[in-house]
Amino acid sequence: MNRYTYSCPLRWSDADANGHINNMIFLRYMEEARTRMFREVLATDEEGRRKNAFVVARAAIDYKAPLNYRDEPVDVHVWATKGAAATFELAYEIRDADRLYAEATTTIVAYNLETERPRRLSEVERHFVARYIQSAG
Repeated sequence: MNRYTYSCPLRWSDADANGHINNMIFLRYMEEARTRMFREVLATDEEGRRKNAFVVARAAIDYKAPLNYRDEPVDVHVWATKGAAATFELAYEIRDADRLYAEATTTIVAYNLETERPRRLSEVERHFVARYIQSAG
């Protein structure tokens, strides 16, 4: 299985009063992993970034176990489950070797921030996403 794995540090400010990582922080962990995964296909100049952006159209998270604040990072695994002309779906597992904390999906849309409209994935982007496509289940 071709997954991207990001070793995500936990921050003290991510925890609630009970020492659990706040549920909304899981979205940030997913964003950090996704952004690092896509570094090789993201434009490096501001104009390119605006014309060739990606936006999240949908996010769904199933929380499996509480994640307590700790010094050790948690792994965020990311892979693609399907792709189309202008969209693709990413799946995530937030876990360590012993425990699964959350499973999630995001629908990503290729987007032009200047025109405020979806755009088609470039050939390079389509090939990149295809490297990570796995069937669901």
